[in-house]
Amino acid sequence: MDNRAPEVQLPSYAKIACVLISILIIVYGLYELRNLLIPLVFAILFSVLLFPLAQRLEKWRVPRLLAVILCLIITLAAIVGILYAFSLQISNFAEIVPQLIERGSNYIRSLQTYADENLNINRQRQVTEATKYLNQLLSEAGTILTTTLLATTSTLTDIVLVLLFIFFFLLYRDFFRSFFYKVFKDVGRTKIDAVLYRIYAVVKDYLAGLVLVILIIGTLMTVGLLILGVDYAVFFGFFGACLVLIPYFGISLGSLLPAAYTLVTDDNPLKALGAIGIFLFVQTIEGNFITPYIVGSKVSINPLAAIVVLILWEQIWGFPGLILALPMTAIIKVLFDAVDALRPYGFLLGEAEKPRPPIKNLNELTNQLPKRAKKIGGIEEKE
Repeated sequence: MDNRAPEVQLPSYAKIACVLISILIIVYGLYELRNLLIPLVFAILFSVLLFPLAQRLEKWRVPRLLAVILCLIITLAAIVGILYAFSLQISNFAEIVPQLIERGSNYIRSLQTYADENLNINRQRQVTEATKYLNQLLSEAGTILTTTLLATTSTLTDIVLVLLFIFFFLLYRDFFRSFFYKVFKDVGRTKIDAVLYRIYAVVKDYLAGLVLVILIIGTLMTVGLLILGVDYAVFFGFFGACLVLIPYFGISLGSLLPAAYTLVTDDNPLKALGAIGIFLFVQTIEGNFITPYIVGSKVSINPLAAIVVLILWEQIWGFPGLILALPMTAIIKVLFDAVDALRPYGFLLGEAEKPRPPIKNLNELTNQLPKRAKKIGGIEEKE
């Protein structure tokens, strides 16, 4: 005799309400726990990137603990090296600060003269307005400085936290796999391993491809700026290349810094426009050829879904959300594709299928039916 309670059937509006409430709770939780979740997600991504190195060291009979420590040392050395290289470039700007100030003052005086002669805004009014905004800026300087120091301290804390998470993820990876086996004990271990491997493959290919894309883009923009005769071309080129982490408009934002620097240090405004043109040209090549060829279809998210998730994650996690939006959405898509009830949502996130050409006559339909039946049968056999 079956003593189970009868299943309660909710009306459609109640189901929709439950789904919306659940989404609100999840979004609120993601926002409130962002200080923990952001380092955790970064640690997961870097753990995936470092896993092949740790696995290689273990195959060379290096104990797992020592292999993980070596991976962390290499990661920390790479971070320190990058920060040191950027700090050298930034310190070089201190030598030209007086020149920048003088050139900026000349531009301001030219603008004042233009406003006085053409817009009938006298210099006294301009000085009054400038003094007002300067006093406002000085009054807020303490707050800006405090916020900057807190942000720097928070960043250093996050780096330490990320390294600590990476250590435990790599050290206890078999333990976490056993945890998934116990949680989803009704699902075969083969299917769980397949889903975990697909997540690993998507993240690894995305990150490895992204590093290669940054190197290629940085080289192209550096060469372009060197040809144009822009100082600190290496710094500007690779700084703009790193902004490819912000899809669609990151490189365009990166063009503003060399353009502003060139506009202040050079009397020829065409050079500033040339710097912007180089960045836009490289962005066009990157979006249409480099990234699709290198990253390929590993992160198969359609552009509309990509824009929506970028805005969504930016609203929840700010700038880190822009960086993490695509890899996290790719992971979510893998999970949706693995669950039958959620597979339509994975389809909605993926690339749109090409429409079939219309059938013009009955003979063409007769010829295509066996091919379509064979294709459907092959799909069912695979499943």
